Amino acid sequence: MDARMENEPTSMKNPTMVERKSERELVVTRTFNCPARIVFEAWTKPELFKRWWVPKSCGLNLVSCEMDVRVGGGYRLVFQIDASNSMPVFGKYIEVTPYSRLAWTNEEGGEGGAITTVTFEEREGKTLMVMSDLHPSKEALDAAGTGSADATVETFEQLDELLVTLGASA
Repeated sequence: MDARMENEPTSMKNPTMVERKSERELVVTRTFNCPARIVFEAWTKPELFKRWWVPKSCGLNLVSCEMDVRVGGGYRLVFQIDASNSMPVFGKYIEVTPYSRLAWTNEEGGEGGAITTVTFEEREGKTLMVMSDLHPSKEALDAAGTGSADATVETFEQLDELLVTLGASA
């Protein structure tokens, strides 16, 4: 629909594409140079997830990361904003297909939370990852703003850096 963004491609890194597909849906696409199993594990193992999920430039710390990655299981992340303020983010997993698909609710905003779906498609040892945030309304997506798209690009660059390390040790 509109709002295409792309990070600067380098000789080793793949671009992150962010596209508003409809009034309610934002889709992020990126290819990672490693197998789907490793990318999936980076999304589902708390000790790995904590290493890449928060953009370094935002100044937040992910101080708690609990994940029960199964259908009906939940997650709870707590971000430290400053010395006296924290922000919880939580929801439930509604789809879990190892190495190929995850979907979860984003419940911290009440009933107005998005549903996030991430797919992992392996092609010749590389993984095409597609993340979709489906918001309940145009206004909810508009409220998320373009800053979240910038943060997503940085976050997936950090994931790429982690995956290089994990791929080398796999």
